[in-house]
Amino acid sequence: MKENRYDDPIFFEKYSHMPRSEHGLEAAGEWEALQTLLPDFAHKRVLDLGCGYGWHCAYALEHGAAAVTGVDISEKMLAVARKKTGTGNVSYIRAAMEDVDFPDGSFDVVLSSLALHYVASFTDMARKIYRWLAPGGDFVFSIEHPIFTAYGNQDWYRDAEGNILHFPVDNYFFEGVREAVFLGERVTKYHHTLTTVLDGLLACGFTLRRVVEPQPPARMLDMEGMRDELRRPMMLLTAARKA
Repeated sequence: MKENRYDDPIFFEKYSHMPRSEHGLEAAGEWEALQTLLPDFAHKRVLDLGCGYGWHCAYALEHGAAAVTGVDISEKMLAVARKKTGTGNVSYIRAAMEDVDFPDGSFDVVLSSLALHYVASFTDMARKIYRWLAPGGDFVFSIEHPIFTAYGNQDWYRDAEGNILHFPVDNYFFEGVREAVFLGERVTKYHHTLTTVLDGLLACGFTLRRVVEPQPPARMLDMEGMRDELRRPMMLLTAARKA
């Protein structure tokens, strides 16, 4: 099984106290931008890869999705997701997203929120998603920005007093494993260049609809550390469509 930090009790406890874990989509800094990329869910078959707590599954159901499938490697995350989505037409699969498979044309919408940087080959995953989508289907995802993942540790460069000087970017074109620190714990992630992500989608046959580098909304700028997020991009949001 691929790395699964979210079933580690200490890591999961820390994650559960993040604002986005406690308060849902409205507490996610990228949500307002991501929401504008989402397609109409009415009567659609939806797949959420790396569904976590199931916030996006619940959103799709609330907006008329016919059926939703959530995939996540963490049983602890899925247990929360099952409670949040109740009795709607939703099913959950415990698996690494690279290991699942579905018949061609199984879905009208594929979502993925901050999960694809845990995948070694973005292009291989994109090819599978293209196959799973019906013609005209939408693929909308957020991923950690290549500038954010390049150096590896994902922390600011600080002076002796701990003041932020700048964000390090190095080894950008050397794709692959990065040992990052998230919630004070070491986590394995993968760095993919912007070319790999965007040109990779085009090479698979997708058309690009939108590409967004989200900024924190004004209502969040007074939160601790949020203004610093304006100094470098942390996320990349993309909406693509199968021709």
